[in-house]
Amino acid sequence: MKIQAFATLEAVLRGGSFAAAAAEMKLTPSAVSMQMKQLELYLGQTLFDRSGLQVRPTPMAREVVAAMAQGMRHLGALRRRAPMTVEGLVRLGVIESMMPVLLPGTMRFLRDRYPGLDVRPVRGRSAGLTEAVKAGTLDAAVVAQPEKGGLSGVRWSVLETRELVLIAPPTSGKASVAALFKEYEWIRYERDTVTGAMAVRYANAHVPERRPSLEFDSVPAIVAMVSAGLGISIVQLSDRGICLAYPVRILSLGRHAPRLRMSLVIRKADEDDRRLKALRAAMEATLAAQDRHTSAA
Repeated sequence: MKIQAFATLEAVLRGGSFAAAAAEMKLTPSAVSMQMKQLELYLGQTLFDRSGLQVRPTPMAREVVAAMAQGMRHLGALRRRAPMTVEGLVRLGVIESMMPVLLPGTMRFLRDRYPGLDVRPVRGRSAGLTEAVKAGTLDAAVVAQPEKGGLSGVRWSVLETRELVLIAPPTSGKASVAALFKEYEWIRYERDTVTGAMAVRYANAHVPERRPSLEFDSVPAIVAMVSAGLGISIVQLSDRGICLAYPVRILSLGRHAPRLRMSLVIRKADEDDRRLKALRAAMEATLAAQDRHTSAA
């Protein structure tokens, strides 16, 4: 049981319901209910009358809040006064496409502000990195978030959302997506990935008649193949700088374009870890700086 449960109890009494406390504490109502049950087990006392349509606090609940009030205020003051020391090792997984986009700015931000924080990046694929976070062999990972489902026990924080685009040879003359699919071979991003699965669903829905395809697990390789006139592809371009070396036409897929969420995934138990909060702040600052640079350009 976390000490935060006492603050949640106070929020329940203040708001009059689990739902009101959930909104104030930025929790789900079920999480509030779970915290209250844990408190009751810890205290060996019933804190709520659940016999009616709405739960009602017992006198014991009010007594607990009164007993803890001064101590909670004192702890809060001490916590605010304590120096924000952020140090230690963070094992960070990053998918390949986000490494050049995210790592340089993030590492610079952390070295400037938290020199005691040692971040060790590891490259991998989204599914494997997410499993490694859940298993505890990684502390966090930047991955493509699945459209539905996902592992239990982990928390997703969306860093940015990107639309998938169609890339075509620079000499291609066709204007529409359907016409380009008829003319060129489809070079697919690997179907076992989140991006690849999104591309397949889009193609199934909008261009069911298409030519056979090749399949690669590397965006740079796909861009190079398309630039050479060997086909077209649906990809997400985290780093469009590669298109300077391998020129391609970039076409929007319109209002039906799949949208890919790039997210930081951590274990739910680590949500209050200062190292990971600093890491997320560094990533958000890096992406915000890139957006400002793109807007200015």
